[in-house]
Amino acid sequence: MFDRLEDLLNRYEEIMGELNDPSVTANQERFRTLMKEQSDLTPLVKTYQEYKACERDARDSLSLLEEEKDEEMRDMLKEELSLARERIGTLEGRLKLLLLPKDPNDDKNVIVEIRAGAGGDEAALFAAQIYRLYVRYAERQRWKVETMDAEEIGIGGMKYVSFLISGQGAYSRLKYESGVHRVQRVPETESAGRIHTSTVTVAIMPEVEDLDVTVDPNDCRFDVFRASGNGGQCVNTTDSAVRLTHIPTGIVISCQDEKSQLKNKDKAMKVLRAKLYDLEQQKRHDEEAQLRRSQVGTGDRSEKIRTYNFPQGRVTDHRIKLTLYKIDAIMDGDIQELLDSLIAADQAAKLARMNADG
Repeated sequence: MFDRLEDLLNRYEEIMGELNDPSVTANQERFRTLMKEQSDLTPLVKTYQEYKACERDARDSLSLLEEEKDEEMRDMLKEELSLARERIGTLEGRLKLLLLPKDPNDDKNVIVEIRAGAGGDEAALFAAQIYRLYVRYAERQRWKVETMDAEEIGIGGMKYVSFLISGQGAYSRLKYESGVHRVQRVPETESAGRIHTSTVTVAIMPEVEDLDVTVDPNDCRFDVFRASGNGGQCVNTTDSAVRLTHIPTGIVISCQDEKSQLKNKDKAMKVLRAKLYDLEQQKRHDEEAQLRRSQVGTGDRSEKIRTYNFPQGRVTDHRIKLTLYKIDAIMDGDIQELLDSLIAADQAAKLARMNADG
């Protein structure tokens, strides 16, 4: 580990030298690439430098302790040595986390799809609530939300909704939300007061650029139609809505949020690229079974990941066996504790695997 840290420290110093070179600053593309690399390395380098400083302090305290005869001074040196060793242990743990392979998608925006599953209208109502949950969470993070497409039902529910969340680190935070979300509650229409169980499926996909996924225009068929609102009421008098069919995979994407046909086409292509990239990622997940077992539910769409039990006021994440009794706050977008716990569990699993691999 420490050989690798020394190599990364040397690389960081090389980058800092290059950034001071006028010929590099004149080349904007090279300058941006180096700045990104420097930014990625900074937390690791700063932590390693602090680790080395603490090690020096511990060595100095130990050396002085061996020579010191005065008991009061010895007690003080022992305390300094103990504090330095405790800090070294903390920093070593942090360095291991920082050395974990970084998910290349972590800094990307995300495309979210929510589909009502089992439970009819009740599932559609819950899908609308889950949509609001993510919108509220995005607002708390000061991220931007753009709706791509939605299929609503008249009572305020959603059979389907897709939307883009743009913000720093959006994928790194939300990637654990993919899977089946289950709700247990008494529907308003239930006169006997029986608890019903309904489900929605959430898919989280990183937004990808043209460079990440190449789409052959000949593989795409575009159909245009008139956008409509609830109950078929027309909200647009032109054929601005777009239905994109990707012929090789059979993927169909509708987009009618924009009044411009061109903008809807662009959004539909954005979703298609994300879906094709996601298919490739799923294939890779299946091939790398051992890696998948070391991760906390970021791959399997059929996995039941969470239960929202309204009568008991609890939310349980089944992957990490965490139960929180604050369902109202969670439904209002307060999911940071859930996400932090999932990230910590994922990091612990990866660390365990890294240590097992030697």
